[in-house]
Amino acid sequence: MKMRKIEMGAMEPDMTPMIDIVFQLLTFFMIAISFESTKADERVKLPVDTLAKPPVVKPEHELVLNFGYQRHPSGERRKSRPEVFYNERYVDVYDIAPELEQEKRVMERVHGQNIIKDVTVLIRADSEIPMGLVQELIRKCQDAGFSKFSLRATSEEA
Repeated sequence: MKMRKIEMGAMEPDMTPMIDIVFQLLTFFMIAISFESTKADERVKLPVDTLAKPPVVKPEHELVLNFGYQRHPSGERRKSRPEVFYNERYVDVYDIAPELEQEKRVMERVHGQNIIKDVTVLIRADSEIPMGLVQELIRKCQDAGFSKFSLRATSEEA
């Protein structure tokens, strides 16, 4: 009995699972990047400035304070006074001291007693907030022991 030789071609792997994995990873990283910017509260309409640039190096320890107005979906203000959006609550700038003290205690417990000098307070203030109230928020932070501050704005291109 004579046997015929069967020619075997090169096996091509099925690329469908690989493409699925790539799209899932892509989706994951897009969502992860969005979660990184969750501190960027949409309720705060940042001021626009030609000199605004993203930070070169992100601070190792930061406390983000979003300072703005409660607004209707149409953009109209619900209240005339701005508030600090802190832990899913609205806190008046003049009543923020206890929350800042608590934040300080938690940071010291987690990172050590001298951490406060390394913490940068990132203030994202709405463009319509009077500068005097932003200065009051900075003063309250200083009273709590924070000394480094960064203010956010958007560039005209954004």
